[in-house]
Amino acid sequence: MKIENAVALVTGANRGIGLAFARALLARGARKVYVGARDPATVTQSGVEVLRLDVNNPDDVAAAAARASDVTLVINNAGIAQPGGFLAADSEDITRRIFETNFFAMLRVSKAFAPALKSNGGGALLNVLSVASWVNGGELAAYAASKSAAWSLTNALRHELSAQKTQVTALHMAYVDTDLTRGFDVPKTGPDDIVRRALDGLESGRDEVLADELTGHVKQGLTAARPSYLPQTA
Repeated sequence: MKIENAVALVTGANRGIGLAFARALLARGARKVYVGARDPATVTQSGVEVLRLDVNNPDDVAAAAARASDVTLVINNAGIAQPGGFLAADSEDITRRIFETNFFAMLRVSKAFAPALKSNGGGALLNVLSVASWVNGGELAAYAASKSAAWSLTNALRHELSAQKTQVTALHMAYVDTDLTRGFDVPKTGPDDIVRRALDGLESGRDEVLADELTGHVKQGLTAARPSYLPQTA
């Protein structure tokens, strides 16, 4: 998948990684970049076409798919997180809310745009996931579970969309320096670095992009004698 002359859509593109994707796509020569946001007034990036797109609203998604029928690349970036474990009193409500955006909305957008990708030669789907797809320490329990589900969804879509020649790429990374992680005192990678590695991987045809060193270590550790998803002893 080549970015130059592509027509891309980025969900959740008013800030953070989504905004970085929009800027990078323009810089790499995308012919058109649609950006989706719940409130279009929050999009300040010039050179893009703004769509009112609440990914949890089926009508918004259908309208976006109708307007952006020329799309060749869809980046499922919209996502939410909230700290807390599964034993918290409100964990069921929190988990449902997070799954609605991080899993069901990704499914909804992918289904809505799959016909357009097919009509335009196959194109590509890039799903923004996380190192939390593989590990869940309980600090962001619902978020991690939703990313595990989204990883499974991405793997299934890769099989289902292969017949129409749609490339499906999963992006995994650890903490990124955005509003979403502002309260976490941990090492973070800049969003521009994450997006550069993601688009490099997309253009080289990779199924998965591990966008930072920690993510690579965690993925490698999944088959260790004591896998990385289990509590690690000193």
